Amino acid sequence: MDKNIFRKLSYGVYVISTWDNGRATGCTANSAMQITSSPATIAVSINHDNYTNHCIEETGKFAISILSEKSEPSIIGSFGFRSGKDVNKFDDVQYSVKDYMPVINDSCGYITCKVIDKMETSTHTVFLGEVYGGEVFSDTDAMTYAYYHKVVKGKSPKTAPTYIPEEEEKKEEEKPVRKFKCQVCGYVYEGEELPADYTCPLCGVGADKFEEIK
Repeated sequence: MDKNIFRKLSYGVYVISTWDNGRATGCTANSAMQITSSPATIAVSINHDNYTNHCIEETGKFAISILSEKSEPSIIGSFGFRSGKDVNKFDDVQYSVKDYMPVINDSCGYITCKVIDKMETSTHTVFLGEVYGGEVFSDTDAMTYAYYHKVVKGKSPKTAPTYIPEEEEKKEEEKPVRKFKCQVCGYVYEGEELPADYTCPLCGVGADKFEEIK
């Protein structure tokens, strides 16, 4: 089976946030969808290995920050390739508390939900949330998963539902002279040389964390 077919489905790019004993935490996600309109309900899929999953279980609430095409790409890396159990992800991003929940300022806007049901799969929990708040920050186009891959050239964390092992992805017909891969988040820099002062646009690490793809 060619797993790339799953990328033909429509996805967005979101930060799902909640509280961890008074500390803001969250993770990136691409699986969020509206289930009903009245009362408005939203479903999000969160991997069991994501610390955010545990925190949503504890608080019974979550917020969805909808990233835009102009959102800083490093937000995706910060929330997608590090664990909120080990670091405070919100230290590196501007956020506000809206409807008593932490939300990303650099986004199209947010939706806040209280958990009313859930479904467990072998790897993910699908949380069903009843919407109790929301606001539009910007009319900028929302970032789609396709845009993230084609324009931002980002990778999916291993905990993402749409993760495809690199060896299963189709190789591009035209290859640049050299490629350098971030060993933290998988971002690939293309060019003749990797600048010594280069910083990964997704996770923020320096050039020393890149290795050339042979």
